[in-house]
Amino acid sequence: MSHHIQLTTRDGQQIAFDCEDGEDLVSAAARSTILLPAICKSGGCGTCRAHHTGGAHQLGACSSEALPAEARARGEVLLCRTIPLADMTLSASFDHAHVSFQPIPERMATLAELKVLGGNTLRLVLTLEEDPELGNAAEFEPGQYAELTTPDGLVRRAYSIANTANWEGRLEFLIHLQPKGLFSGYLAKRAAIGDRLRVRGPQGAFVLQDNGNRPRCFVAGGTGLAPMLSMLRRMVEFGETQPATLLFGVTSESNLFECSEIADLQAQLPQLKVDICVWKPGAGWSGFVGTPVDALRQHLETTAAKPDIYLCGPPAMIDAAEKAAQAAGIPAAQVYSERFLPT
Repeated sequence: MSHHIQLTTRDGQQIAFDCEDGEDLVSAAARSTILLPAICKSGGCGTCRAHHTGGAHQLGACSSEALPAEARARGEVLLCRTIPLADMTLSASFDHAHVSFQPIPERMATLAELKVLGGNTLRLVLTLEEDPELGNAAEFEPGQYAELTTPDGLVRRAYSIANTANWEGRLEFLIHLQPKGLFSGYLAKRAAIGDRLRVRGPQGAFVLQDNGNRPRCFVAGGTGLAPMLSMLRRMVEFGETQPATLLFGVTSESNLFECSEIADLQAQLPQLKVDICVWKPGAGWSGFVGTPVDALRQHLETTAAKPDIYLCGPPAMIDAAEKAAQAAGIPAAQVYSERFLPT
């Protein structure tokens, strides 16, 4: 038996497909060549959160960080873990433009740079190989991610892209090495310049929005800085002049990275204000003490503007930042987020 699914995107567009008994919504949509924004597809990342507005369903096991209890109480679900028991209606947190109706591009790329930055964070640079249809170009929106597969084809992980679209095929990633991470193990022990990796993407609905001259506030925890760099670099390229604030946080000073790149962006964007936040600093630290969410609360208390807020980092940080934005009267439609969990 099949169930009819009606999904309304954030910009009011309708997407319809059928879902078979026992099938989750992401898989059912993909079977109809409707590729909904989703990263892990196993209830771990929270990328595919949506609001259930009608129809009986079963919600499979998922991470409480990806879908907290209070979100469930509000009627939110994860599309990858939702199995309909009847026809359903839902509202999505992404725009129609970020749903793909054709297969996601897959290309080969060559490992061109692997550099240790700080706090077990690496900069990984890949160069896309020439494609018969796409040439060498790397085309994506600032904020999107790509899935990378190790040369042996055994491990695939998703990472945000830190640079901007370019004709040279350059893709830059900031990756925190996880002690037991399989992709981390490849990077730390076996990766070599010249390795060939498969790149699947671009993907994702966490992208820079064009909302006129409304101020922007970028809140990043750890390697959640990557999509923020992409967005800020795009502002530089386009000569955008709206006020912007970057709140970047790490646990200790030894975890800091890309500080010189942030300083370069400040020089190119005179309107950019930056707080680098250290939660547990040493005695000599002169910057902001606390988390980027602490800095966000302070920022919202001292400005009359209602900025667009971009959040990227661990789920707990995202949840706390969303609550801070709500308390400051920021409309939910002006808060954009991407959660990540260690992989």
